[in-house]
Amino acid sequence: MPATPPHVRPVRRRRNPAATREAILDAAERLFAAKGYEGTSLGEIGRAARVSRGTPGYFYGSKERLYRAVLERALTAAREVLTQARARAATAGGAPEALLREAIGSYLAFLAARPTFVRLIEWETLSGARFLGASPAHIGGLREALAVTQEELARGALRSVDPAHLLLSVMGLCWFPFAHADSLTRSLKLDPRTPAFLAARRAHIVDLLLYGLLPRS
Repeated sequence: MPATPPHVRPVRRRRNPAATREAILDAAERLFAAKGYEGTSLGEIGRAARVSRGTPGYFYGSKERLYRAVLERALTAAREVLTQARARAATAGGAPEALLREAIGSYLAFLAARPTFVRLIEWETLSGARFLGASPAHIGGLREALAVTQEELARGALRSVDPAHLLLSVMGLCWFPFAHADSLTRSLKLDPRTPAFLAARRAHIVDLLLYGLLPRS
């Protein structure tokens, strides 16, 4: 039997558990995003992470626990985008326009840089949010985003609208071009990964929102 090629041999990481965990999470995120929860096995994840077949189960106990860890990590990263954008907007003076530009620009950049996140959420949508609905990072992130939206509206600089509907509109305007990148966005000869698209999309969304939200004289 021929020897296993060096590039697929398991790599021993016993002396660095943190690095092993990250390698497993990275591989699992790629595979779950590509094939969904049901279509991915722990053995495949082990091979993709270049560890033994049993290592993912050793660290995470089961495929479900590993999948939940992947979701939590990705959702926490998305939540951090809002936190950092809000801090930058506050430094810039805290005007609603600044928060919109920072939050929307940062979220668009995140979606472009992490297509696996988009696919994970789309898989969850198709499965009826089987795991997403109970995710602390998901629930906490939505609550934080809604609280920020309510706070901005309460300041009185914007027209009074339903904060939940406003949040849905912002998220939908950002999300749609990436969730439908292959089926629609590229058919319009737009590439959502490019800086030009991100800049134009941010400007378009901010203009739409400001037109609807700024008080009319």
